[in-house]
Amino acid sequence: MLRRICFSLQILAAVWLALTFCSVAGAVTATASVSSKAESTPASPLLRGLTLRDRVAQLIIVRGYGDYPPADDAEYRRFVHWIRDLHVGGFIVAGRIRNGNVIQAPPFEMAAFINHMQRQARTPLLVAADLERGASQRVAESPRFPFMMAFGAAHDIAAIRELGAATAQEARSVGLNWVFAPDADVNNNPDNPIINVRSFGEDPQAVADAVSAFIEGAHQNPADYVLVTAKHFPGHGDTAQDSHLQLATVTAAKERMEAVELVPFRAAIKRGVDAVMTAHLAVPALEPENIPATLSHSILTGVLRDDLGFKGIIVTDALEMQGVAGLYSPGEAAVRSVEAGADALLMPTDPEACINALVAAVEHGRISRQRIDASVSRLLAGKQRAGLYRTRFTDLDKISDALQERKFEDLAQTVANHSFTLVKDDQHLFPMPSAEGACLAVLSEDDFSTHGETLARELKRHIPNLPLYVVHAGMPDDLVTAIAGQTTHCRRIYAAAFVTVAAGRGNVALAGALNRFMELLQHGPAPVALVSLGNPYLLRDFPDVAAYAATFSSMTTSEAAAARAILGEIPISGKMPISIPPLVKIGDGLDVPAHPVTASNSGQ
Repeated sequence: MLRRICFSLQILAAVWLALTFCSVAGAVTATASVSSKAESTPASPLLRGLTLRDRVAQLIIVRGYGDYPPADDAEYRRFVHWIRDLHVGGFIVAGRIRNGNVIQAPPFEMAAFINHMQRQARTPLLVAADLERGASQRVAESPRFPFMMAFGAAHDIAAIRELGAATAQEARSVGLNWVFAPDADVNNNPDNPIINVRSFGEDPQAVADAVSAFIEGAHQNPADYVLVTAKHFPGHGDTAQDSHLQLATVTAAKERMEAVELVPFRAAIKRGVDAVMTAHLAVPALEPENIPATLSHSILTGVLRDDLGFKGIIVTDALEMQGVAGLYSPGEAAVRSVEAGADALLMPTDPEACINALVAAVEHGRISRQRIDASVSRLLAGKQRAGLYRTRFTDLDKISDALQERKFEDLAQTVANHSFTLVKDDQHLFPMPSAEGACLAVLSEDDFSTHGETLARELKRHIPNLPLYVVHAGMPDDLVTAIAGQTTHCRRIYAAAFVTVAAGRGNVALAGALNRFMELLQHGPAPVALVSLGNPYLLRDFPDVAAYAATFSSMTTSEAAAARAILGEIPISGKMPISIPPLVKIGDGLDVPAHPVTASNSGQ
């Protein structure tokens, strides 16, 4: 009852926030009660009713957010201008960054905001989001699904299918109709700084099967239909560079690309994926010029359209990324993307400049009108498949039921439990043999992070006096040395290392003080069980630890699973979906039965 009351209050708050923007445009409706002539108009007549400038604008997908900014916010007014005056095709709900953390928007506020923006648009908007681990990546109060590699470790295709269904249901409940997932990259480079646990794994066929299952699940309920996107074509897994920072390169031969990188994309196309997202990386085997795949006619049209037979939407990765933005102006990047074969241009730094450049390219004969019309037709067809001409609005009354289905919360925790993978345990630290002398060390990337709180809380339920040491990357060496010195009384140390994938960081290694701290623990007197909550390749850097386990995810569900595995409350059954040469092969993983810590061996 209390939760329902809270939801009702949130609905009222969201509607009140929406109504404050009546001075910018009309009032928000909470349901789909408002319709327009355009919403029942088929795509082809609507295309004929658009000017060249309007058609070009449909290709632009701008950056947006899922919550209301202040009414006088310049960024917000610029955003409304893009939607209402430029008539762009849609926007992506990006995450706001605060204290180094991505902030999820409240669901009712997001839905009301999207409704509000749909009211500004002459043509229904495609509203996209990166939802690789369900709606929780952008929406608060939704199940905390682990990263995709955790699903790979759990080896449960049915669970991946359910993830797709959950993602579609959650997305549509808040007004999102275009999901930038699943990740179809084969992560076969341990030094990859930007894919890592976002991938289902290293085996091409296993990734293909997982991608297919996600698409099938996302499309299984017509009422929750979302456009699904396989990314990042032609494969971003085998590179050690972050395309957010630079033009990355994949040096594999064409035959290897066919046998590895392209396998999941072929499967996605066969399964009916709606869109494919391009990668800002050079692939010499497929494109001799040193240009991003996003701008390559050989790759987008020659390989993706002609060889693989893809007929859906080709969407670029964010054009604000340095893999493209560092090479060309916004307008030139837009023109080259369309020349290559792209239909949707994601997050350009200057949408108006892109529209102007594309119109000029058509008027001067560089791009044909037919080429523009082909892209617009694909985008409008996608809007039709998503039901946006029937209604573009979200019913706020249905959000709570869609976001808080118990079966999805249970699924998230079950997958986290099943994905916990133990590949080394020389001194039988799993499960914890005794609480006496046990210590917990949390290695956090920054001092603002809440990482480790769930893990510590779950362990302290059984071991109230468990010593806890928290180290973050920015600590000075003398403090790190002092903290490590305090662990000399420990008989066994469980070190939880949080290393998450983040755009622009450039690596997924333990940073700064964390590396120093682990070196001290690894060569200290007590055996160390290193639990990686994120990057699973850390064993390469610390091969002398007594035990090594991976959760492939930093979500709270994964922290809870790690605690339960340490305490012996769940069996350990995960299998490595990647290799760590020469230490670990794909499929490695120790099977350990559940053996809960009891009062007799808890040390309490």
